Amino acid sequence: MRKLYALLLLVLLNQAVMAQKTITLQDCESQFLKNNLFLLASHYNIDAAKAMTIQARIWDNPTITAELNAYNPERDKFFDIGKEGQKVFGIEQLIYLGGKKRNEVKLAQTNEQLAELQFNDLLRTLKLQLRQSFYTVYYNTKSLEITDKQLAHIEDLINSYSIQAQKGNIPLRDVVRLQSLYLNFKNERMEVVNSSIEEQANLKLLLNSTETIIPDVSKDDFNKYLKIIPFDLKSFEDDAIANRPDYLAKQKEIEANELNVKWQKSLSIPDITLGANYDQRSGAFNREANVSVGIPLPLWNKNKGNIKNAQVVLEQSKVEKQNFGLQLETEITSAWNKWDESRKNYAVIKPTVNSDFEAVYNGILTNFQKRNISLLEFTDFMESYNQANIQLNELKKKLALSGEELNTTINKDLF
Repeated sequence: MRKLYALLLLVLLNQAVMAQKTITLQDCESQFLKNNLFLLASHYNIDAAKAMTIQARIWDNPTITAELNAYNPERDKFFDIGKEGQKVFGIEQLIYLGGKKRNEVKLAQTNEQLAELQFNDLLRTLKLQLRQSFYTVYYNTKSLEITDKQLAHIEDLINSYSIQAQKGNIPLRDVVRLQSLYLNFKNERMEVVNSSIEEQANLKLLLNSTETIIPDVSKDDFNKYLKIIPFDLKSFEDDAIANRPDYLAKQKEIEANELNVKWQKSLSIPDITLGANYDQRSGAFNREANVSVGIPLPLWNKNKGNIKNAQVVLEQSKVEKQNFGLQLETEITSAWNKWDESRKNYAVIKPTVNSDFEAVYNGILTNFQKRNISLLEFTDFMESYNQANIQLNELKKKLALSGEELNTTINKDLF
């Protein structure tokens, strides 16, 4: 029975290990590009736009008509369509004038390019979400490791102090104080856990994976965000204008709307219908071969409403692009300020701070166990130590997130 239990436990442990996956940011992004369902679905918009370009090139089909005699009263004959009977055949083709087809094709091609830019903008946005979730999970995990280590020490102390309190060796208030400290740590831990759960779920969704993602961030991966980048708004704006697909999409929308105005104007120009027909007996001559030309008179419908609407949409898109340019300047300045402030805040921390924290922690714990310091001093230090470590990881996380936000705002890897 014990062997069966041990075997079952081993299988469960193996499954738990297999359900987790340690991954670098580069590998994470590679999996994201292959498996993300949002990207796969959005890519169909490009294929659909290409199909509309193919359709725009196609002319209307010719129309074939046939008129066959049903009853000839002179000969008292039904379906008299032989040599002495009557039948008419005709064919007509619509010929576009005014550059309609050319403008329609250009508009479809522009919409195809616009779909590609919209796809690239979705990729840019989702990649930022991926990196933000990746770093959030990583630094939250680091904070939880420290908190869990402290909780284990405090739990051991509570157990030993509870026994001593029952024996009357120490006052009960010491146990209560340790329990209060334990609960505080538990509450702080829960906030970090909830954040990690949300970001972990976001990672799984973006990667289309059921595995628990364990991010791996090297020292070099983090230190790249510490390099000094001078603020050059003009250079940043030029990069953003050249690289950001949403800005390029605004330009492409103007181009598409200009083509739409041309197309709507060309639609007001009448098209010609050319035709040819054969009439066996009903015309002025037997076995007539005729040609026909038809053109609508532009008396009432001159497409004025659609032309006006296209012109209004064009002016609206120009204003939106102008507003977007102003918004871009604000976004760049804000993103750079966030990153620079995070970099400065972290830069003031000494490189040895982590090892110093660990050494002081071990010293305080040892001295408390030897009763060289009081319980009050110990609990105060534990709270300060936990807060300091959490804040340190928060600084690192904010630096990485603000750096990625700056990258995304300009759509260029500055780090």
